[in-house]
Amino acid sequence: MIIHKGEALFHQGDDGRYLYEIKSGLFKVTRLHENGNIVLFNILYPGEIVPHHSLISPKETHGTATALMTSEVERIPAKEWYRKLEEEPRKAMEVALLLQEKLRFMQTRIDHLTAGSPAERLRLLTEWMETYSQKTPLTELLTQEEIGQLIGVRRETVNRLLRS
Repeated sequence: MIIHKGEALFHQGDDGRYLYEIKSGLFKVTRLHENGNIVLFNILYPGEIVPHHSLISPKETHGTATALMTSEVERIPAKEWYRKLEEEPRKAMEVALLLQEKLRFMQTRIDHLTAGSPAERLRLLTEWMETYSQKTPLTELLTQEEIGQLIGVRRETVNRLLRS
């Protein structure tokens, strides 16, 4: 299926009837908190099967995944996924490799967050996003607020960094 920029792949609280394999494109995952704050907490990229927390057992979705660009996704019925997981021993290794890749991604993101200056963190995020975004400028994919959430600074700091 094709998901266009701004369209949701899944919503926070969905029942987990499906898993999704991202074939192309990028998605941001946001979570709406009870106090009304919306926090960007993940970026999904090609090769991932999501939601990650439902790869072994079902659980409602933790956030909303929104396309940052036109993306291609394969929808996988959860019942079929879990049946194959039980019947095909190699499927467990596939899940383990998917989770390992996401852990490595998260390690890279932590490394980026702990880089010295905000300017360096912005540069690292921009470089990483460009590997998946066909060189689409970061500011066309994410708001300044979202960029700030990903690099650990306020929107005003992102604005200042982008101007310099």
